[in-house]
Amino acid sequence: MSCGEPHETDCSEVLDHLYEYLDREMPDSDCEKFKEHFDECSPCLEKYGLEQEVKKLVKRCCGHDDVPSDLRSKVMGRIELIRAAEAAGAEVPDGTAESETEDTGAAQSQSVQGRKKYA
Repeated sequence: MSCGEPHETDCSEVLDHLYEYLDREMPDSDCEKFKEHFDECSPCLEKYGLEQEVKKLVKRCCGHDDVPSDLRSKVMGRIELIRAAEAAGAEVPDGTAESETEDTGAAQSQSVQGRKKYA
C-alpha cells in the first residue's frame, strides 16, 4: 500500500513495523518517524487505525482468560532460566522443552474446556 506521495519513511517500512509501533516495542526516534508518516499519509493512518481497533477488540474479547497458576510459574521460571543463562554467556538449556510443551498443551486444553463449559 502506498498513497503515491514521497515520504521520508516509506509506506512499506511503516506497514512492516506497524505492530511494533502499536505495541510500543520500538525506539522513541522511530516512533516519531512513524507519527510523522501517519500525519502525512492517510492510507497508512487508516491501516493503523484499523489495526488499533482490532487489537482493542481482541483485548476486550480475549483478555479475560485466566492463566493457570502452575503454567504461569513454569513459564516465568523458564524465562528466568533463559535470562540467567544469557547473562552468564552460556547456552540456554534445552532439556525441559518437551515436558514444558506437554504441560502447556494440557493447560491450554483445560482452559478451552473451561471456556466451553461457560459458553
